[in-house]
Amino acid sequence: MPFNTSDDQDRPRSKTQRKREMQARQELGEKIMALPGSQRDRLPLSDDMRQALEEAERIRSHEARRRHMQYVGKLMRHEDVDAIQTTFDLFEQDKRQRDQRLHHLERWRDRLIDEGDSAVEAFISEFPSVDRQALRQLIRNAQRERDRQKPPTSARKLFKLLRDTAGL
Repeated sequence: MPFNTSDDQDRPRSKTQRKREMQARQELGEKIMALPGSQRDRLPLSDDMRQALEEAERIRSHEARRRHMQYVGKLMRHEDVDAIQTTFDLFEQDKRQRDQRLHHLERWRDRLIDEGDSAVEAFISEFPSVDRQALRQLIRNAQRERDRQKPPTSARKLFKLLRDTAGL
């Protein structure tokens, strides 16, 4: 982020630099607003900032919202931007890890449908708590759907079973 560092404190900032910093703070405020409440609660925000974010959710007028976001940007001057950015980075890291696990399960689903029983044993060894009977039935149904070029209803159910088994 283009915020001032301690090395930059010695030099006077240009008006353009100050505008960029304000714009960056305002954008960070908008990113905070876009977060679900559970994640927003985990951010190190002041009470004034939390109140301003709650108020922004109620504003529907475009112009009023734009002005309020400028106010949020102003409040961001007093927030610990580095701590907020660190928490954002953790959110992104969690999301990437979850996406990787889901992609891993998608590959398992495709492999189970393509290879059948030979892949089932490998899956069971990795996830021994899976409902074997439901797994085999969904695989057979998904293979039939694929062969008949039907919508992948059973493949979706199979993925849900895999996701539930993996605890995602």
